[in-house]
Amino acid sequence: MAAAGLASSRLLASPALAQGGSTGGITGPLVLYTSQLEPDAAQTVEAFRARHPGVTVEWIRAGTGQIMTRLRAEIAAGQPRPDVLLLADSLTFEGLRSEGRLRPSPEVQLGGTPPAQVDAARGYFATKLITTGIVHHARAPFVPKAWTDLLDPRARNQVAMPSPAVSGAAAIHVTALAQNPALGWSYVERLVQNGVQARGGNGPVMQAVAGAERAFGIAIDYLPIREAARGAPVRFVFPEDGVSAITEPAAILSTARNVPAAIAFLDFLLSREGQQLASRQGFLPIDPEVAPPAGFPDPKSIRIMPLDAARAAADQAEILRRFAALTGG
Repeated sequence: MAAAGLASSRLLASPALAQGGSTGGITGPLVLYTSQLEPDAAQTVEAFRARHPGVTVEWIRAGTGQIMTRLRAEIAAGQPRPDVLLLADSLTFEGLRSEGRLRPSPEVQLGGTPPAQVDAARGYFATKLITTGIVHHARAPFVPKAWTDLLDPRARNQVAMPSPAVSGAAAIHVTALAQNPALGWSYVERLVQNGVQARGGNGPVMQAVAGAERAFGIAIDYLPIREAARGAPVRFVFPEDGVSAITEPAAILSTARNVPAAIAFLDFLLSREGQQLASRQGFLPIDPEVAPPAGFPDPKSIRIMPLDAARAAADQAEILRRFAALTGG
C-alpha cells in the first residue's frame, strides 16, 4: 500500500444527517486513517454511509508508514484523532496492541471470516487477503509450482523480489518463510545464492518480469493478475506449498471517540456487502464464501502459510537486518 503523499482529509456526510436520519440509530463523526488506495477508500466510505447515513466520516489516506508517523506525532501530543485504523499488515497492529493503543472489540460481527484469520483478543480484524506468490513471464523456461522451484538452476539470476525494508508485504513474506519449518532461513539463503535480486517495491518487480528482464518474480497477487487481464505477458502462481498474506486489518483505537460508529464500520467491512465490495475492488475477500475477482482461483483452494504475528512483530528488526546482511543491502 504505497503512497506518494499524505492525502488531505475528506469529510463525507449525508443529507440524511441534517434530517436526523440514520440506520440503526448510529450517528456522529467518525475519523478513519487508512492505507487503502484513494479510489477504494472513497468507495468504502460511501458504501458505509449508505448503510449509516447519520454518520459523518472524515478520512485520511496514505501509506501505512506515513499514517503511523502522523499517528505517533498525535499520540506524543496527547491528541490521537482516529477512531478506526485500516492499514496494510498485522505487524503494525501488534505493535499498537503492545502499547495498549487498541480497543478489544468482541462486539464486532465477524461475518464469514475463517477462524484461522481471527485475532483471539479481537484487537484487530482481517478484512481481505493480499497474498504473495510467484509471477512469471509467459516465455519463462518453466512454470513454477512451489517456492523451491525458484531454486532451480534455470531460475538462477532470473528472480526478482521486493525488499522487505520497502514493502510491508515482502517483510511479512520473508517472515512467513523464516517461520515455515519446511523452508526457513535455509531456503532464503539458498534463494539468495541462486541470485535473487531485491528491487524496492512490488511495482519494480512487476516491471522486471513484464519486460522480460527477469523470468520470475515474487509479488503480491493483484498486480500481475490485473496486468495479465490487460494483456501483459505475465502469469501469477499461487504456490502449492502456500502463500504468505497481508490482511489489511482494521482496528478501533482505545482512544476512539465514537465507538458505536467505529464498531459499525468494522461490521460493514466484514459483512457480505463489504466483502463483495472488496472483491469488486480487485482483492481476495477474507470471507471464502464471497466470489473472488476475475482471474483468482477459488479462495478455498489457496493455502495460506501460517504466521505468528506477535512473534513476527518482535522479530521484525532482526528479520530486516538478517535479510540485508544476506543480500548486501
